[in-house]
Amino acid sequence: MSPERWGEEALCIGVDASRAFRAQATGTERYSREILGHMVSLPGADAIHWRLYADRSPPPELAPWVEGLPPQVELRIRPAWRLWTHRALAQEVIRRPPDVLFVPAHVVPFVWPPGRLPPCVVTVHDLGHRHVPWAHPRVQRLYLELSTRWNVRVAHRVIAVSRATARDLERLYRVPPARIAVVHEGVAAGPRPGKAAVAQARARYGLARPYALYVGTIQPRKNLARLIQAYARLVHEDAIGWDLVLAGRRGWLSRALYAAAREHGVGHRVHFPGYVPETDRLALLAGAWFFAFPSLFEGFGLPVLEAQQMGVPVMCGNNSALPEVAGDAALLVDPEDVDALAQAMLRLSRDAALREELIQAGYRNVQRFSWERAARETLAVLEAAARSVRGR
Repeated sequence: MSPERWGEEALCIGVDASRAFRAQATGTERYSREILGHMVSLPGADAIHWRLYADRSPPPELAPWVEGLPPQVELRIRPAWRLWTHRALAQEVIRRPPDVLFVPAHVVPFVWPPGRLPPCVVTVHDLGHRHVPWAHPRVQRLYLELSTRWNVRVAHRVIAVSRATARDLERLYRVPPARIAVVHEGVAAGPRPGKAAVAQARARYGLARPYALYVGTIQPRKNLARLIQAYARLVHEDAIGWDLVLAGRRGWLSRALYAAAREHGVGHRVHFPGYVPETDRLALLAGAWFFAFPSLFEGFGLPVLEAQQMGVPVMCGNNSALPEVAGDAALLVDPEDVDALAQAMLRLSRDAALREELIQAGYRNVQRFSWERAARETLAVLEAAARSVRGR
């Protein structure tokens, strides 16, 4: 759709939508899709010209989502084999600059001098590469460090998804608090999957027994090796009769975790279904005995909220942003203490009163978070950044 549709005075917001168009969405991709979809649907957003940049056409799985975008949204597909952000996206925003460029889950294009770029707003999700550097491949760690330094240097405003991440930005990168906006992520509203959907998902993944569930990328930062060790201890003590499901896309060093389950003698009780589509993920959550999220570091922790929304008791780490997100509605545990992990899992599987207490507290806790609120707050940051330059 032509930009002239909105007239010369319409505010033009450009968005790096490359992550929003990924079929297999992890946390940052889901954030991109949710925040974008809710922003363009806000009251008054129809007066804004939204220009979405992507490196590929949306996959068939996302066709309903894309078709549901309002008419004031313009898609700009600019394929590039390598360095898409710093080549294709950079050329687009220099040649036809929006009033503000929003980068929800990646890096601001490297352009020198930076003054050639339009005003930029970038979301920083976490600084795990600084807190647990050993949990990232060396090349990835270097890339994350360089891209974060560039982001916070050139962006007019930085959105942090938690107060914990905001504090890290101030302490580790000396970002002035006035340039940081804390905007919590939301949790998608929707009905809890019914018994039939849960039963179908369990059958699809061969889950005959009750199970505890983890959802997320299978990688060292998620601390799954200790979780497996704690679980194996309970199995060998003949203390439990439920399985452990670790669902998510394979990440760095994931093979070692499959081997660990076998070495601890619980290979037949620990399930690795891989990446689970959205409908199955929600059904598995709804059917879980409890949700285990023993991560060593999180910038937010969206799976905790999703489990709470589904009425599932949560055990998670007592570090980083997790207490901020989980509130009083989770059993917090030292993720580096295998004994503590085992005891927490045992309590959740035996203590019916504790389970019910956490379920009810979880329902209350999720009321603090919504994508609509996140969208309103994010749009306010984008408009302020654009108007500071346009003089509005």
